[in-house]
Amino acid sequence: MVEYRAGQLDAVYAAISHPVRRSLLERLRPGDARVTELAAPFSMSLAAVSKHINVLESAGLVRRTVHGREHQLALEASPLMTAASWLDRYRRFWEDRLDLLEARLRTEGPR
Repeated sequence: MVEYRAGQLDAVYAAISHPVRRSLLERLRPGDARVTELAAPFSMSLAAVSKHINVLESAGLVRRTVHGREHQLALEASPLMTAASWLDRYRRFWEDRLDLLEARLRTEGPR
């Protein structure tokens, strides 16, 4: 089981709760990008996109490198693995419940 800190897990789930932030992470999946490149497709100000990026950084999902005036961002996916591992425990719970339901339906047969 992957260990996690409750605060980090909360920050990750809060960060991915917004569609703009999920889109930013998706755009970083193929590789690093400049902030201006990430902001281009959104109909919001660069300042607004930067606020979303700051939430992702606080959650540990994005790493920023600054070269002069250029800010380069990279995806840090390991916190997502921790969040997925935590959620996976509940997937197994529901699969077990569905297996029990299937077994019961098979033994009772059609009505």
